[in-house]
Amino acid sequence: MSLSQPTELTEVSDEVTTCAPRKYKIVYSNILKYTVLHVFAFYGLYVTLTKAKWKTLIFHYVTTHLSAFGITVGAHRLWAHKAFKATLPMEVVLMLLNSLAFQSTAFEWIRDHRLHHKYSDTDADPYNASRGFFFSHIGWLLVRKHPLVLKKGKTIDMSDIYNNPVLKFQQKYAIIVIGLCCYILPTIIPIYFWNETFYNSFHTNILRHVITLHATFSVNSIAHLYGTKPYDNNIKAVQSLIVTLVSNGEGYHNYHHVFPCDYRAAEYGCWLNTSKFLIDILAKFGLVYDLKMASDSVIKRRIERTGDGNVF
Repeated sequence: MSLSQPTELTEVSDEVTTCAPRKYKIVYSNILKYTVLHVFAFYGLYVTLTKAKWKTLIFHYVTTHLSAFGITVGAHRLWAHKAFKATLPMEVVLMLLNSLAFQSTAFEWIRDHRLHHKYSDTDADPYNASRGFFFSHIGWLLVRKHPLVLKKGKTIDMSDIYNNPVLKFQQKYAIIVIGLCCYILPTIIPIYFWNETFYNSFHTNILRHVITLHATFSVNSIAHLYGTKPYDNNIKAVQSLIVTLVSNGEGYHNYHHVFPCDYRAAEYGCWLNTSKFLIDILAKFGLVYDLKMASDSVIKRRIERTGDGNVF
């Protein structure tokens, strides 16, 4: 399916400022939570390099990528942007992978992401890159949301998500589903099947979780600050090879902000865009369908009109 028009969603009203002075209200419980999580992850890195069994390392390497697909293919391209459709069994699988990633529930992730696109890099953007690298990367999770984020968040149309039975199930049983998928099962499996120790399995799993978190965070920070703008030189989103490498193909961000409903999230089918290739494979088996793409002519005209002259 081809998109005949550019679909940039950015909207800025008079009351929405790019980076107005503000006092941050620190959420100390979140600081404690993320501090503990990172301490465990650093120990997990030590365990990974010195103690863990090779089967455990392979297992968590695989679960790292699977959980990432729960974000990139599921929460992002399927649900947030409706760039394609999926069968019910496939939606269930993606919901479980999304729970494995645990970046809040899909309800909250999608609402924040739609808000991010509508008011990109303004005070109504939850992870406003105009406030710098740290804020857009993780700082936004450590402070109270800007009043405009709360106000504009209520205006985002989430009816399709609130009526999705798979995501409603995740939301209703979030503690059980996410607890099992993200923490309990990935810890128990290495212990049960190849006699890994609890401490090794637990800490390497936390490392897996934190790696996936920072891969997503890098899209909000690096891919809005450092890179080229072949499609629109007037927005902050950029093309970033580094982000593409760590996020299963989400680094073609200047393109994505201009054509957010393109399932590829990129103009070219680069081999680094593993999320795009997974969607293509699923489509061949009929598990996903109605894939949306921006037409070549529309892309070309946009490059000529607003691009910065770079190819990537």
